[in-house]
Amino acid sequence: MSTTVTGTSGEDRSDYTRAESRSIRQRSLRLLGSLVRPLRPQLVLAATVLVVSTALRVAGPALIAYGINQALPKVLSEGDWMPTAVVVLVYLTAGIGGAALIGWYAVVAARLTQAVMLDLRKRIFLHTQRLSLEFHESYTSGRIISRQTSDLDSIRELLDGGLNELVSGVLYGGFTLIALLLLDWHSGVILLVMGIPLWFVMRWFYLNSQRVYRESRVVSAKVIVKFVETMTGIRAVKAFRKEGRNDEEFGDLSSQYRDVNLRSIKLFGIFEPAMMAVASVSVALVLLWGGIRVADGAMLVGTLLAAVLYVRNFFSPLQEIAFFLNSYQSATAALEKVSGVLEEEPTVPDPREPVDLWTARGHVEFRDVTFGYSEDRTILPHFSLDIPAGQTIALVGTTGAGKSTLAKLVSRFYDPSKGAVTLDGVDLRSLHPKDLRRAIVMVTQEAYLFSGTVADNIALGKPDATLDEIRAAARAVGADAFIERLPDGYHTDVNKRGGRVSAGQRQLISFARAFLADPAVLILDEATASLDIPSERQIQQALQTLLADRTAIIIAHRLSTVAIADRVLVMEHGRIIEDDRPEVLIAGTGKFAQLHAAWRESLV
Repeated sequence: MSTTVTGTSGEDRSDYTRAESRSIRQRSLRLLGSLVRPLRPQLVLAATVLVVSTALRVAGPALIAYGINQALPKVLSEGDWMPTAVVVLVYLTAGIGGAALIGWYAVVAARLTQAVMLDLRKRIFLHTQRLSLEFHESYTSGRIISRQTSDLDSIRELLDGGLNELVSGVLYGGFTLIALLLLDWHSGVILLVMGIPLWFVMRWFYLNSQRVYRESRVVSAKVIVKFVETMTGIRAVKAFRKEGRNDEEFGDLSSQYRDVNLRSIKLFGIFEPAMMAVASVSVALVLLWGGIRVADGAMLVGTLLAAVLYVRNFFSPLQEIAFFLNSYQSATAALEKVSGVLEEEPTVPDPREPVDLWTARGHVEFRDVTFGYSEDRTILPHFSLDIPAGQTIALVGTTGAGKSTLAKLVSRFYDPSKGAVTLDGVDLRSLHPKDLRRAIVMVTQEAYLFSGTVADNIALGKPDATLDEIRAAARAVGADAFIERLPDGYHTDVNKRGGRVSAGQRQLISFARAFLADPAVLILDEATASLDIPSERQIQQALQTLLADRTAIIIAHRLSTVAIADRVLVMEHGRIIEDDRPEVLIAGTGKFAQLHAAWRESLV
């Protein structure tokens, strides 16, 4: 939802922004509620323990007042120490009991926090995996990492300390005020009146810290994104000598982050002294008015002492509440961002009533498909194509012709805007996800290896594969030889020293992974681009055998790769301008013949 509304006044835009902010808060509260709802029994236990412990802590000044007003005079007049002993015993019992219950509460609250964080962390990971490729192509990896790291840390800090401080502080302050009103309503009224300037101070701090901490989360995410992108693309940084410019940009972002944090510290620099001033004035007024009444005999000394203690105790947890506001603003901004990710819906949703396709033959058809990555830019206009089962087709054409888009539609990384893409007559949007992933596999130029052994990476599409099956797949694509030369062969960890492999070797492992999965439709999207000439020839030999009984879509700029295809489709601006056997197109005068001639000349 955009915050800019064309054709509206500034006031309308402001109202729209407030409505959007309210919607974001409601979204965050829904997320928090869904996390806490399963933990109601533990919440009730924690609340009970906290209430009882707070009541025991608040009883202290009242017991002191009773001891001074009632028990001590009996000692002085009658020598009776029993009331004093009882008061001391009750005071110790209340203190020790309150401390023990606070310890218990800390353990219960910590378990609640960890349960919530475990649930939230798993939700983010599972949901971001479930989201469509469109989300991941627009949402940078650095921002996702920020959601899973710094944002979750802010929420954890709130639940770990801030929320406990708020609840205990509010309860302690509320119980203290009630006890003061019961003990001496005059002092209670003074405290209530001093609550007015206190409210204004708290309100000022809340509004300003809210703005500062939202800005802090934005700048923090930018710092993380810049760091992750630089480290991920370190080869390009080194190749283009971008270190100096990166240092400058990262320095600017770090300076912005420092400035935001300094503004936060300045807020505390004003808030804490203001709160201390209100507390000091409150104690002074209670002491002054209480002293006058003690002098007149209208108030006992013990009651005055207890009243002063209660007023001081009332302001003590406000420091904790201030720390809560600190954590709350940071965590609120983080919760808004996390809830925003969790509210994202896949643009390629799973079918509500999936159609099973236990054995796919591999017949792929585009039926009057229209597709574009945005509404104003159509990549495939009214595109139709029939690929019979078992046929190998090669897609060639200039960059931006729509070749990779076609492959993404077949893999159902995207859905067409109009028309349908079918597998064996079943619309991919209706096909059961497990059948779709089993039937169609894409190998891209970016061959990614996950943490683990070489065997684990090859078995990615078939986790229950035996080592013999893994070896057979690697042997089929010519990867077995170099794998056996690794320190631990197929058990070599690809991320440890000695287990590193070249780009071409990574690609061979990804080929072995795809062939072991044994899909009905295999898509090679520039998959041989990282291979040297001998490796490419080796792959071509393997492909001729391994693609014989499956449908294959090969996208390649190297025209030598398309020689094994049954059909060559030349694409231009999202349309097929040539479609025939390779040898027929080469013998002609069309686009492919020109591309092939230029390629042959480049080899001379």
